[in-house]
Amino acid sequence: MLEEFFVKEMPNGMTLLAERMEHVSSAAMTLLVPAGASHDPADAAGSAAVVSEWCFRGAGERDTRQLNNALDVMGCQHSETVTSEHIQLAAAQLGKNLDDVLAIYADILIRPRLEDVTFKPCRELVLQDLAALEDEPAKKCTIMLRERFYPYPLGRCIYGQADSLQAMTPETVRKHTGRHFTPKGTVLSVAGNIDWERFFELAEKHFGGFSAKGAEPVKTEPASCDVTHIKKDSAQAHIVIAHNSVTASDSRYYAARMAETVLSGGMSGRLFTEVREKRGLVYHVSSRYHSLKDHAGMFTYAGTTPENAQETFDVTVGELRRLAEGIEPDEMARARTQLKSALVMQGESTSARANAMASDWYHLHRLRSLQELSQAIENVTVEEVLGYLKDCPAENLSVLLIGPEPLKTGEQESSEK
Repeated sequence: MLEEFFVKEMPNGMTLLAERMEHVSSAAMTLLVPAGASHDPADAAGSAAVVSEWCFRGAGERDTRQLNNALDVMGCQHSETVTSEHIQLAAAQLGKNLDDVLAIYADILIRPRLEDVTFKPCRELVLQDLAALEDEPAKKCTIMLRERFYPYPLGRCIYGQADSLQAMTPETVRKHTGRHFTPKGTVLSVAGNIDWERFFELAEKHFGGFSAKGAEPVKTEPASCDVTHIKKDSAQAHIVIAHNSVTASDSRYYAARMAETVLSGGMSGRLFTEVREKRGLVYHVSSRYHSLKDHAGMFTYAGTTPENAQETFDVTVGELRRLAEGIEPDEMARARTQLKSALVMQGESTSARANAMASDWYHLHRLRSLQELSQAIENVTVEEVLGYLKDCPAENLSVLLIGPEPLKTGEQESSEK
């Protein structure tokens, strides 16, 4: 099936992306707003998370209830996500409702009420999300290691810190929002059974008056890339290991994704087979590739018992390094099939396509078709994967452990906290 893409930059700097999918009745949209957690003021960490809630507490002529009712009446399924770089607003609905939904999101983006009376409940929700990390140690481990692995503040926890949230004021967040809710750098991506010319007219109508000066780029500090032990007397030990990878714009990107899938592509992946199935060391182990625009890493998590923590670490690191020694043809075939299957499922979802286009534009400044992605995966050779592993070996590891006792890692000396 021929994929039709459309790209247009509006006079105010906002980028419009669209893919026509004639076989569906829905239309999904993704808005990337350059106001992610890395842009939070140093003394107001967590601002992006608060804003992503606060914008839906009234916008334009609608108060909170009217806004939510308007979206519900149209059957709009929406979500709000904060990343390092962006606040991501996503919505999916019937194609015939796209005009009305765009009008509502224009209010949310350009005319949010941000009233004092609705600020505290939004801040409280973010405080609850932060507190809930104590009950999700695997997630907490990964978040904390990203803070250390990436140059600060690119890996900053999106929920901020309890003290920064408690000290946060409505006026501080309003000023921050005014600086970062800007058309320059904002991407609006739509996928579904749409008419491109009509979509562009709607975007001009609803977002043409959007104007604001762009914010300054984020100033970074070097990553700490250390070994951290957070002492906790518990029946579990949680280990996260990170090492450098290539970004999504790098020519070795597909090789990196193949390596990730050989390691961690389901129950046939090496980590599951060697660490869990053969040795029974963990209840969960997996590797995940993660990329910002200019930095990327491979993050490996293992959940185990304190008694098995050292052996789990040693075996897991051993498998990360052994991958560079060779990959079997059947492993490559399975990885190829798994990645292509994910593409097929993505291609059947308007939401997934809208999100993928927005991500492509941010990382690559171009759009990739499913056919291009499939062919790129098909073309990856064992030699290319091994070359990537040689360039990005599992060395100079960043490690974070939550558990009773520290690990012997062979890296920098552990620091207890």
